[in-house]
Amino acid sequence: MIDKEVAGVADAVAGIEDGNTVMIGGFGRAGQPVELIDALIAQGATDLTIVNNNAGNGDTGLAALLAAGRVRKIVCSFPRQTDSWVFDELYRDGRIELELVPQGNLAERIRAAGAGIGAFFTPTGVGTQLAEGKETREIDGRTYALEYPIRADFALVSGLEADRWGNVIYRETARNFGPIMASAAATSVVQVDRVVELGSIDPERVVTPGLFVDRVVAVGERRWLNDREFVGGVDIEGRSLEAKEDAR
Repeated sequence: MIDKEVAGVADAVAGIEDGNTVMIGGFGRAGQPVELIDALIAQGATDLTIVNNNAGNGDTGLAALLAAGRVRKIVCSFPRQTDSWVFDELYRDGRIELELVPQGNLAERIRAAGAGIGAFFTPTGVGTQLAEGKETREIDGRTYALEYPIRADFALVSGLEADRWGNVIYRETARNFGPIMASAAATSVVQVDRVVELGSIDPERVVTPGLFVDRVVAVGERRWLNDREFVGGVDIEGRSLEAKEDAR
């Protein structure tokens, strides 16, 4: 019987080793697998290379992993925003390495890994420092640079629901990098609000087939996924969730 569900987040991140490359889903806070990241912090693996669109927000999730000193290098397209103070301090102090990748290139390099594509040519970055030292080719009168796939030892992804076979559906834009990361890692781990019965997910709604998923863990309903509330304890108006609770 195929059953990819594991008992808890500690089991879900078991086997991640020092020096591994770990893809972490999420576009900023949207779709970030916070519970898996917290479990990774508790697990203790260090000297990690992290692949993510961003470089952490505030003090939670990916930012907490960086603050714990577990990350040697981050590969991302958008490392700085108003609340990226953890990454900023580490980078300015020379305590973390950054590989900056244009967002489209990042997505395509990850997708290429899952699709078995050896390399591809893209015009993005040509003529900038990001293309220095890379092979270039003129195609139909335009210059393209050669880019290689990004593969990972593990992918940590946040979905909404899954069945025990690992078929996953997502919540709206929280999908973002999840599907391509799940296909590009040797071991793909998906946290979901709930694991549902086989057959209860319409096959037409499945975004990530179980073929690409190795472990599924249910973390319960996450309050910060509710409308107008986000991970990190602050809503879209900047009010802390704790203050809102006190006001009630």
